[in-house]
Amino acid sequence: MAERAGQADGRADRILDAAAELLVRLGYRKVTIEDIAQRAGIGKGTVYLHWRTKQQLFEAVLLRETIAYVEELLDGLRRDPAMLLPHRFVSESFLVVNDRPVLRALSEGYLQGQHRFADAFLRSQELLASERFYGLMIRHGLLRDDVPNLSYTLSATMMGFHLHDTANLIGVEVDTRAKAESISFIVRHAFEPPEPPGPEELAKAASEVIDVFEALIPPYRTWIYAYERTHEPG
Repeated sequence: MAERAGQADGRADRILDAAAELLVRLGYRKVTIEDIAQRAGIGKGTVYLHWRTKQQLFEAVLLRETIAYVEELLDGLRRDPAMLLPHRFVSESFLVVNDRPVLRALSEGYLQGQHRFADAFLRSQELLASERFYGLMIRHGLLRDDVPNLSYTLSATMMGFHLHDTANLIGVEVDTRAKAESISFIVRHAFEPPEPPGPEELAKAASEVIDVFEALIPPYRTWIYAYERTHEPG
């Protein structure tokens, strides 16, 4: 059974890869299950063995992308706890999102206005906006505690950098690295205390952040691949 489960997970990833590619190219409304099955080289019925609806399938796409995004940030923290300094963390986050087509398209608004897919977006935000995360960042002296509506204000600041080019209000083009430097500057001066914590405090905070997000990831991964294995012969 374990081997069959592994084979099924591999097939599920092929479906998710195909769905992600078509989502970015065509948008949620235009992609059909038939399109995805054809792109993945399987029958339409096989897709429904994994996810019962199109919405569930695209929730799985987004959650898998979000997990990969979070894991990349956690790998960076393991290598260098100082990456948890908010101006560095949000800068790196911005670059990671821009390197992942699904998340970049979503953050820039190309997949917005589609209410069913928006449900998946809201679900994924639980991974990105944990109250525990903001609480421990304040407790370790990494974020100011006097910013009104901190999680909203910081998220809105980050989202503005993703959406600005879509509006193109001033006709100025800035490359991705320069954008990351700009958001780093704003976060450092608007959201961080005057003095950063020392190396020991940073290492402790990074370890706690890693624990928070590592605990959140497994249930989401289980949901992504929680199709009915009872369809497989025992």
